[in-house]
This record gives sequence, C-alpha cells and structure tokens, in this order.
Amino acid sequence: MMLSRSHLMIGLALNCLATCLFSGCQTTIGGQTLPSAYYLRDDVQYFPSGPETQLPLARQAIEDYKAGQRELNEQIPSMTP
Repeated sequence: MMLSRSHLMIGLALNCLATCLFSGCQTTIGGQTLPSAYYLRDDVQYFPSGPETQLPLARQAIEDYKAGQRELNEQIPSMTP
C-alpha cells in the first residue's frame, strides 16, 4: 500500500504538533528564554531558612572565646607584685 504525498505531509504535521505540545521544554523566542509550559505544576525545592550572613555565628564565636579567656585569666593568679 502506497501512501500518498498528502498523507505523509499530514502525518509529519501531526507528529510535529504532538512533539511541540508534549515536550514541555524551554524555548527561545525573540532572544528570550521562556520557561516550560508546566512550570506552575513543577515541584518546589525546599531551602531551609537561616541567617543571611555568617556574621551572627562569627560574633557568637568571638564572644564565647573572650568569655573563655576571661575565665582562664580569673583562675590564674596574677604574676604582678
């Protein structure tokens, strides 16, 4: 059975249409990268909240170090006469 040219063209067009509809990939149109058609249904990654900078942790470590040094200085008798 020979397929006519019109049947082949219709099959090709339907195949291209199905590929475009069901692929869900990013596309570039006019220099813009557009998201997938399914980005609203995509799962959201969880990022736990935390300090925005390391400054609070560094400040706490310095205060703990200074408190430890004060305790050591109080335990050691003074060497000055």
